[in-house]
Amino acid sequence: MVTTERAERQLAAIMVIDVVGYSRLMGADEEGTLAVLRSLKNGVVSPQIAAYRGRIAKVMGDGAIIIFASIVDAVNAAVAVQQAMAKFEPRVLAHEAVELRIGLNLGDVILEGTDVYGDGVNIAARLQEVCHPGGITLSSSAHEQVKGKVAETFTSGGEHNLKNIAQPVQIY
Repeated sequence: MVTTERAERQLAAIMVIDVVGYSRLMGADEEGTLAVLRSLKNGVVSPQIAAYRGRIAKVMGDGAIIIFASIVDAVNAAVAVQQAMAKFEPRVLAHEAVELRIGLNLGDVILEGTDVYGDGVNIAARLQEVCHPGGITLSSSAHEQVKGKVAETFTSGGEHNLKNIAQPVQIY
């Protein structure tokens, strides 16, 4: 008997994490970069994601898509990851620290097995692309839900036309 999984839609908090300058780091030192990424995943990212009840949906070499049921948990996890990064100080090249960019969105996603798809994911991915190294960028839908519920405050970054996203997105 063949069983097929049915795709399921749900509202989710989506975090996309990216290692800044990954291709350049790999070009300079593949083995060193992979060792740092392993250490970073096991010592910084995974513990914070688990502490805030997130689930890594997909790993893509230098980045990951992480899903949370709560945007407050997602923002707190992002802050905890960046704070842990400041203490971790991983280096691939003697003169260059590894930094992360994090994009967060609250949106509709399609879950299929362990994978996740949809515009909500695409927006989170584009937000991390415009994020400053070592920073966190939120969509307006995420920001609206966390105002007054997290210790951090976020400032408006204005509306941005994000690659392949039909409407401009207000970022924080």
